[in-house]
Amino acid sequence: MKHCLGFVLLLFSGMLHAGSGLRCYKCSDYTGRCENVQECTYEDSCISLSERGGKTIRQCIRYTDCDIARLTQMFPSISSFTYRCCNNNLCNSGNTITTATPVLALMGSLLSLWWCWV
Repeated sequence: MKHCLGFVLLLFSGMLHAGSGLRCYKCSDYTGRCENVQECTYEDSCISLSERGGKTIRQCIRYTDCDIARLTQMFPSISSFTYRCCNNNLCNSGNTITTATPVLALMGSLLSLWWCWV
């Protein structure tokens, strides 16, 4: 029982970063590979903006700026693009793999706690 409680506490401590600010990838390249990470403000979301047949821009952006009209003003040199804004850590990677959210981590911890006492 004591070991089980320690395991659950370890899982909960791993979720302490959940209250920190949003982190997004930051790069502008043609390869789609991005390893630089940027800390964002509480007003930000992550964006992945892809020029048709060209480079992809990944960075933090104000959540309110994430619409086609505002983006066209912010990136006047890019005439045609697609974009995606998101609000999870490192969600602008371009990969289809999704990362676990704090809610899923909490559910896993509660399930582990229940399993220990059954």
